[in-house]
Amino acid sequence: MENNPSHRSGYEISALKLLLLLLICSLLGGLAGAGIFALLRPEAPAAEAPLSTMKTAPQEAVSVRLDVNTSGTEVVSEIGPAVVTVINHLPARITIFGGQVQSTASGSGVIISPQGYIVTNNHVVDGAQSLTVILADGTQLDADLVGVDTYADLAVLHVSGTMPAVASWGNSDSLKAGEPVIAIGSPLGNFTNTVTMGVISATDRAIEVDSNYMLEGLIQTDAAINQGNSGGPLINLGGQIIGINTLIVRGGGSAVAEGLGFAIPSNTAKAIVDQLIQYGKVARPYLGIRWVWITPSIAGRYNLPVDHGIYLTEIDPSGPAAEAGLKQGDILLSANSQVFDTDHPFQNVLFRFAPGDQVQFEFMRGSETNEVLIELGTMPD
Repeated sequence: MENNPSHRSGYEISALKLLLLLLICSLLGGLAGAGIFALLRPEAPAAEAPLSTMKTAPQEAVSVRLDVNTSGTEVVSEIGPAVVTVINHLPARITIFGGQVQSTASGSGVIISPQGYIVTNNHVVDGAQSLTVILADGTQLDADLVGVDTYADLAVLHVSGTMPAVASWGNSDSLKAGEPVIAIGSPLGNFTNTVTMGVISATDRAIEVDSNYMLEGLIQTDAAINQGNSGGPLINLGGQIIGINTLIVRGGGSAVAEGLGFAIPSNTAKAIVDQLIQYGKVARPYLGIRWVWITPSIAGRYNLPVDHGIYLTEIDPSGPAAEAGLKQGDILLSANSQVFDTDHPFQNVLFRFAPGDQVQFEFMRGSETNEVLIELGTMPD
């Protein structure tokens, strides 16, 4: 049978249509299946990018203000105006050419009452012809000397006017080593109201100031104290006076030391200052004797029977010692059983008592030891 081209062409077209239809259905089926799978599959979390590739939005700069306000700065702000510079105008000196030179010395002080009373050291005002006080703001005031106590190295001045600030007393008996303290004063007389800070290094120190007397019960501190700081306050962080700065020890030769400052305890200072303000002087006990301090070298030189004691060289006929029967040449050994020795000089032991106290003294006359009860008098002006 002969092939018919027209019929073959029709068949071919039909087959082609069928093939095309199948392709379209397959394509539509795949798309539909993928859509259904996507709808049914749980969403996977997005992978985190490595930290090294992460970028963050720039943050705005934050302005921070540090407000420094410590107890130390508050104390200085409160007490600083009560600290003064004391100028001692000494008598004029005659030069070798016949002229006169006016000299001055300076120290520090602290205002302790609204009435204008100021505490300083006796050695700051010693020998003064006149005195000037310079307040923290530079105001200069004439000062009157109320009274001094040479043994405690304390003095009280008085100025008139409105006081810029007043410092209060603290309790020096409660001090402990390591407690922070502040010293305020005018070192060298030029650097007014200089502030230094340190700690209580020790309490109850004794420093020999001459051959037969020691300043006792002193506070030791490493707060920097220099010439001119004398008479200024040592203050605790409660803003109270716990000492009056009085001396420094530098050492000597190869043994040079730093940070050895000493202050008179506030309890001692206040008791003496109160007497100076009230009476103009301190009532010290009095025996009415002149004496020589016996040391081992003196005892050996003069063949004395003891290494320590008080050799009486002169007796006031109207004094307590004479009334009790003591005589020239007697040697005092102790008072109320406290032996006089290097650590307990005579004056230090005597000043523990008050005028009017009855004290049992042990003494030697020749080779015999005796005891006598003496009622102490009051040291004359």
